Amino acid sequence: MTGTGHAPGVRRRRLSAALRRLRAEVGLSSPEVAKELGWSPTKVTRAERNEWRRPAVKDVDAILTLYGVKGEERAHLLSLTEEARGRSDWHKYADLFPGSLPDLEAEAVRIRSYEALLIPGLLQTPDYAAAIFESSQIVPPENTQRKVESRMARRSVLDAPNGPRFVAVIDEAALRRVVGSPKVMSEQLRFLAGMAAHYKVTVLVLPFESGAHPAVEGAFALLDFPSPEPGIVSISTGAESLYVEDEAYMDRHTLIFEGVHNLALDPKKSLDLIESIAADHDKRA
Repeated sequence: MTGTGHAPGVRRRRLSAALRRLRAEVGLSSPEVAKELGWSPTKVTRAERNEWRRPAVKDVDAILTLYGVKGEERAHLLSLTEEARGRSDWHKYADLFPGSLPDLEAEAVRIRSYEALLIPGLLQTPDYAAAIFESSQIVPPENTQRKVESRMARRSVLDAPNGPRFVAVIDEAALRRVVGSPKVMSEQLRFLAGMAAHYKVTVLVLPFESGAHPAVEGAFALLDFPSPEPGIVSISTGAESLYVEDEAYMDRHTLIFEGVHNLALDPKKSLDLIESIAADHDKRA
């Protein structure tokens, strides 16, 4: 699967952001909007927080009328609403991806990822991913294969003509931690080394010798979108992924990422270390 440029999940996000901005511009509170439209305050809040599945055109039309939105902007937002009602390429995996992760990845121009304990999902082999899911207390055994399939399918975004650039900073611990078996790890690291040659992928290793560093609190990813779209910080808690769209939060994590990026080995030294650790796993396989 590849991004089509019309990912409904991303369209809903853009629509919600526009509605928040427009309400602020007219100086109305959520309760005031709800009262004017005869809605519950919760309905307004859910629309602005992108907590809707398929936004109703009549609802968006009513909001735009209340805010006095006309002309091209009104036409654009109503068109955006229609697109937001569509079905994602990823609909068969919708239950596995809260927050429309594949849609967000497809729309991003750049993804920057820091991983402390595991190889990034976009760079995992099927056996490595399966070992992670099988060891989880969260993923039911019967869902493992679907989870693996969905994770492998996500990688197609890197081959899409308009797909994002991917920059991964991976802690050395993730390379040495045996997930599945030494054989699984050897194959995973050799695959990782191969992906490092992909024209859209940069793989950097944060070595043990770097000591304490700015990202000691854990893994995260930054998704950058075409201007003026705000970026998103994705934080994995194990049980779920949290998506934070907040400028200050994005700025903070950008500084953290730049910190670990600067401490990481360069691409050539990173590749040498990956291949050396893969050889160590080979000896134990």
